[in-house]
Amino acid sequence: MTTVAIERVSRAFGSVHAVRDVSLEIRDGEFFTLLGPSGCGKTTLLRMIAGFCELDAGAISFGARRIDILPAHRRNTGMVFQNYAIFPNLTVGGNVAYGLHARKVPAARVAERVATALKLVHLEGYDERWPHQLSGGQLQRVAIARALVIEPAVLLLDEPLSNLDAQLRVEMRGEIRELQKSLGITAIYVTHDQEEALSISDRIAVMRAGAFEQVGKPDAIYRDSSTPFVAQFMGVTNLLSATVARRSGMHIVLAAGSTEFHVNGSPAEPGETVAFCLRPEALHVMAPGYAMPDGWATLEARVSRIEFLGALTRLETQLIDGTMLRVALLDQAPESLVSGHALTLTYDPRRVTTFKSP
Repeated sequence: MTTVAIERVSRAFGSVHAVRDVSLEIRDGEFFTLLGPSGCGKTTLLRMIAGFCELDAGAISFGARRIDILPAHRRNTGMVFQNYAIFPNLTVGGNVAYGLHARKVPAARVAERVATALKLVHLEGYDERWPHQLSGGQLQRVAIARALVIEPAVLLLDEPLSNLDAQLRVEMRGEIRELQKSLGITAIYVTHDQEEALSISDRIAVMRAGAFEQVGKPDAIYRDSSTPFVAQFMGVTNLLSATVARRSGMHIVLAAGSTEFHVNGSPAEPGETVAFCLRPEALHVMAPGYAMPDGWATLEARVSRIEFLGALTRLETQLIDGTMLRVALLDQAPESLVSGHALTLTYDPRRVTTFKSP
């Protein structure tokens, strides 16, 4: 297993700063994800680790060994590309064996290691097939086997599932995670898909404009976002602006228009403006017989839009002052909800995240 240390790394392309002075340590055997929108620098950073893109400044090390000064083929990384990069003129076995031949592994060992790698990705017996005979999911498995067969210190994956359909993406991300855990290999994964990142990562770095906005465990990134950008990027949310009004018991009261929101704390003082985030699933509809937990707060709203998504029902509601709030209900029969219907929403003030305005 290998620790990856990234120290004050930068890279610019002309006037565009793709990666800006970033530092990070990825632990032994960790599944670490670089997450962000297109153009944020995540793939550039991955390519610098792989050796396909030079650094303008900084250093990258695997354990005690500095690797950014080494050519790509001497860094002992396995790379899985977005477009698979499968050679159409080679069989499955030939594709997987390619890196072994390049490293001059004895022929007697090549067949054994190829068979082992194909077994890991559940493609036993496929070594004589040609790429055009495989499905998208099978091609992705071949790409992973080719990366693993060289026994890399670090596995690098650049948006490996983006070309697959939705159901296959879910299946493959689970398989990649289980494989990484069973091998105990350090993996760095690039994606723009928030759900994908949340489901498979030990830790996530959310990137924006070449820098890290937040680094942490998936639940902390989602539930305790450190900036408004992270809160919005990590899924549907209600992001509002308010003024810190006063303290009420254990809570801080925020005034947003004519509506008051209760929060567990605020980084600002009374009179200052803050942004705050309240996730749709943190809001609950008070139905007859609903016992509101102690310390929770309420809001009066009216249903303006209903979207039924099977197990999940999404509502758009309007508060008395016209502020729109999104609500997500699990296993709620849509027949019980009517557009224009008045309802009372309740929420735990601890689920409100506040951000001090810059």
